[in-house]
Amino acid sequence: MMNTLDIKPGIGLSNLNFGITMGDTELIIGKPDEIELLDEIEGFGSTIWHYWKDQFALFFNDQNKLKLNAAEINNVNATLWENSIFKLNKNEIIYLFKNKGIVNYEWEEEEWGEQRLTFDEVNIDFYFEKNKLAAINLSESIYA
Repeated sequence: MMNTLDIKPGIGLSNLNFGITMGDTELIIGKPDEIELLDEIEGFGSTIWHYWKDQFALFFNDQNKLKLNAAEINNVNATLWENSIFKLNKNEIIYLFKNKGIVNYEWEEEEWGEQRLTFDEVNIDFYFEKNKLAAINLSESIYA
């Protein structure tokens, strides 16, 4: 269990850095509520650890020997650079990244109705439903 979910773009989530093993992850935050095995996402199998109570999931893929490489966060108490990220709108998030020197982003309407704000430089996506932040996906960044 994690007391706080501190998003670190390109680096990890709270005290879990990308590249950590499944065993070390379990030692730090405990067993997941559910384990899901996916076959071949982009040519590689993945294992997803769901922490339903804490509203996040961790992704480990075969390509990097089942080390942590991505996370999805739905927890409205998550923070990004000491900001309650789910309380911010699109423009406030863009401004937050701009203040960190990350100015390039994409805004796209998804086919299923969500809008996606992406900062490729640090591999993070923000998904909005009806202009309200609904989920955050982040993964390893070679720039971090």
